[in-house]
Amino acid sequence: MNKTNCWELLQCGREPGGLKVHELGYCPVAQDGIGEGINGGQNRGRICWAVAGTFCGGVVQGTFAKKRETCALCPHYLMVQDEEGKNFIKLLPGQKDTKNRKL
Repeated sequence: MNKTNCWELLQCGREPGGLKVHELGYCPVAQDGIGEGINGGQNRGRICWAVAGTFCGGVVQGTFAKKRETCALCPHYLMVQDEEGKNFIKLLPGQKDTKNRKL
């Protein structure tokens, strides 16, 4: 089963080959790095909420702690959480939720 990455659902255009890469640059989620394959995604496409510097809603987002409330309402986050069920991974390896709140 091919799982939908954030750039596919949200149509940001900042993925490799995306229409807005020349104007806005690559999203850190769409680049290789820690998180490849988490929740079945390509690069970090299914754990984008845990990646700093995303460009959601036309605004550069900050750290996980700063964007947690916005991401908790995002249709992509909710879709991944539903699809993964009990296997859902909320944080990247090494990240800690210091406020111990649910996202």
